[in-house]
Amino acid sequence: MRRAALLALFATLAAGCGSQAKGKATVWVTRDRGSVVLVNARVPAGLSAVQGLERVAKVGTRYGGRYVRSVNGVSEHGRSSWFYYVNGYLADRSSAEYRLRAGDVEWWDYRSWTDPAQDPVVVGAFPEPFLHGYDGQRRQAVVVSTDRMLGRRLARLVHGRLVSRAPAGANVLDVALAVRPRFSAHARLEPGAPVRFTLDGAFARRLLADPSVARHRYQVP
Repeated sequence: MRRAALLALFATLAAGCGSQAKGKATVWVTRDRGSVVLVNARVPAGLSAVQGLERVAKVGTRYGGRYVRSVNGVSEHGRSSWFYYVNGYLADRSSAEYRLRAGDVEWWDYRSWTDPAQDPVVVGAFPEPFLHGYDGQRRQAVVVSTDRMLGRRLARLVHGRLVSRAPAGANVLDVALAVRPRFSAHARLEPGAPVRFTLDGAFARRLLADPSVARHRYQVP
């Protein structure tokens, strides 16, 4: 009886591991805050972030593979380094420790920096992180807009709902009139924290027509 129970437990665990590995994740490699796109590819879910990168690029690492120092021959130099984002969030752990899930967007960008924690969230993977969140945890998604028709269309895009006032803890897409920058993101430093994306109404219509219009951008000026 005990052996049968153990076999059932192992079968359940194996099935769970298999379900986490189903589907695909996306890997981007860019330079200079997304202005130059080097790689745009799909990899199996279930890999670590560094394994996903190694599937599509030649990678140089340090510290036992926990730190990426070069990609396709482009190496860190001075205050220019490789940073990686998952679904728009600046990652908080080694790429050897982050496990990719189906739908994740893993984005490596080589850029100069003054503070390694700058730009904790960016718009360039939109409609992420509204769809898949971070590390498998997705927050409620809401849209705040006085234009109800526009707001409802955006809510469908982010798999959320239109509200007049954003609830605490939600990821918020806030549509305003003639804001600058036209599309920007704000969040606390820790990835997975609630985000607020602010979006100019005119640009919102462009985004609905082509959700990739902000792709690979930290913000849209």
